[in-house]
Amino acid sequence: MTDQDEARRGFWSGAAAYGMWGLFPLFWPLLEPAGAADILANRMLWSLVAVVVMLLVQRRWAWIRPLLSQPRRLALVAGAAAVITVNWGVYIWGVNSGHVVETSLGYFINPLVTIAFGVLLLRERLRRAQWAAVGIGLAAVAVLAVGYGRPPWIALTLAFSFATYGLLKKKVALGGLESLALESAVMFPFAAVFLVHLQLQGTGSLGHQAGSTSAWAHSGLLVVSGVITAVPLLCFGAAAVRVPLTTLGLLQYLAPVFQFLIGVTVFHESMPPARWAGFALVWAALAVLTFDALRRVRADRAALAAAAAAASVKPPADAAAVRAAAAELPVGASVPAPPADPAVTR
Repeated sequence: MTDQDEARRGFWSGAAAYGMWGLFPLFWPLLEPAGAADILANRMLWSLVAVVVMLLVQRRWAWIRPLLSQPRRLALVAGAAAVITVNWGVYIWGVNSGHVVETSLGYFINPLVTIAFGVLLLRERLRRAQWAAVGIGLAAVAVLAVGYGRPPWIALTLAFSFATYGLLKKKVALGGLESLALESAVMFPFAAVFLVHLQLQGTGSLGHQAGSTSAWAHSGLLVVSGVITAVPLLCFGAAAVRVPLTTLGLLQYLAPVFQFLIGVTVFHESMPPARWAGFALVWAALAVLTFDALRRVRADRAALAAAAAAASVKPPADAAAVRAAAAELPVGASVPAPPADPAVTR
């Protein structure tokens, strides 16, 4: 397979991953009248089953033994599991309570929150365009708070929890399937105990009829919630190793775009002028971020090309000088490499 074929495969894998994540608002209402906590517990339970099956098929177990001897990484995994549980729970509740548009806002805001975390927690320095994007994002939240009559808590919770999750995952440094397996394993006892409690109380949805949906069909949908959690991660993993991060960064906007369109066109959620203005500001901030990122990528590529061109036209060293220098080197030594170009290493 050629490099072009690999890149094309990676692009469509990434589009499939973010496309599936964007279509999730169509799935969660199918599980009603089950409550958000019930759906969340089933999702955690069946996600673990699905991901373990995938790891068994791929025979990807070598990462477990080294990780068990690193308590700090295990603690970070536990933290990530707790944060993603909050994220999933709020998202499911938001979708099934008629706030699909606001959930999409959370994932539009997420890149801005991630940048803010970089400044506050990692001491990163922002470029002017990034500062401008963050400022526009803050103005957007203020306008949306006026439009909603309250701060957009659902969106803010989703954005901050997912940014925190990304920060923890960066420190853990595990693949998508591996981290989901560990996070699901951490939450499995809590999910299992909660589901058993619901069954004993007679309020659980697993194995019971839901409205006009038979018990078998409803239970099947609950099981599928684990599969649809794991499959996009497989697609994302295939994309991450085949396309540049800038491409993935642009593809990530597919998910909130789909969510927004579903909220407006399928669920007919209200969009008064103040909300349109707030969303327009968010989209303007993301446009500034995207333009800045693409400009930085082009500048880096130009610097690399200039460095390569300069190296290729460097005049050859005088043969006598090379022989003289080689004579002074110990046996088996190699001629040291030239200093790296600052444009490449910055």
